[in-house]
Amino acid sequence: MSMRVAFIVPYPIGEAPSQRFRFEQYFGILKQQGVDFDIFPFLSNATWQVLYKPGHYIAKVLGILAGFLKRFLLLFRLGKYDMVFIHREAAPVGPPVFEWVIAKVLGKKIIYDFDDAIWLSNTSEHNKIAAAFKWHGKVSAICSWAWKCSCGNDYLANYARQYCNNVVVNPTTIDTEHLHNRVKYQGQGPLVIGWTGTHSTISYLNQLLPVFEQLEKEHDFKLLVISNREPDFKLRGLEYLSWNKSTEIDDLLKMDVGIMPLEDDKWAAGKCGFKALQYMSLGIPAMVSPVGVNTRIVDEGINGYLCTTNAEWSAALKAILQQREALAAMSANARKKIIDNYSVLSNTQNFLGLFKKD
Repeated sequence: MSMRVAFIVPYPIGEAPSQRFRFEQYFGILKQQGVDFDIFPFLSNATWQVLYKPGHYIAKVLGILAGFLKRFLLLFRLGKYDMVFIHREAAPVGPPVFEWVIAKVLGKKIIYDFDDAIWLSNTSEHNKIAAAFKWHGKVSAICSWAWKCSCGNDYLANYARQYCNNVVVNPTTIDTEHLHNRVKYQGQGPLVIGWTGTHSTISYLNQLLPVFEQLEKEHDFKLLVISNREPDFKLRGLEYLSWNKSTEIDDLLKMDVGIMPLEDDKWAAGKCGFKALQYMSLGIPAMVSPVGVNTRIVDEGINGYLCTTNAEWSAALKAILQQREALAAMSANARKKIIDNYSVLSNTQNFLGLFKKD
């Protein structure tokens, strides 16, 4: 499979989960297959470090402008590549000018990869200014120009199929051999209920706050939150850890059960269940909202729990608190589900198929 591929990505290498667990962990395999590639992030490391922090407005503006300049200059270098792999978008704001030039002027084969329902507006306090310039409608246009679309689940794939005839379901996967290669030991002590994620999803925890407040009146447990931002609520058993790539696995292994609450809306339906995948790959049973792909990842009572209402969340958590041995039995089932269905090992041939000229 001798070829040259340009990876056009939003974020610096090794920083964003959507890149790390969708294609970065396959880079070594691509090299083994004779694929020569270069990676072109829009954001520099310096801009990434301040992007979601308050202030730093000049640094942010200069960083975005620098990204656009890099994209313009890149257009003159793409002639030597056989394919262009675009993750999410070439630029975070504005119309798909770069994608149009790559497809229509340069005539390059585009593999368009996305793992969220990014054609929908998902505005929060942290991105409401940028959201006005996001140009969500460009997703359908890029799909129509793409040679192949690589989508994280069936919901996303069904959207892409409206515009593209060559759509591949390429799930977010876990490297169970080199990174998530340890298994949780279910010991004694207070139960640790864990959640990990970024500032953009931490608000989902708020819907469970009444459940936690009631539970801590009756039971002794810890709620471990691993994120790049502290939660804005207080609990007696709340423990916060700042996300750190170097300690990511050790921090996750502090959990006895991992939770993933979601709202049942179109945006959540497009999510690829990454939190559940991470938990379960380490033998940590997952407790999730039955939204989108979560219902395929988690098997009720076998490797985790599906909870819709607060009453169901409360009942499931009480059952675990009263019968900890149930988690130990689920641990092996959870890891096996990921290895068999959502691991790099199980998905390698599917991923490599993206680059085969049909």
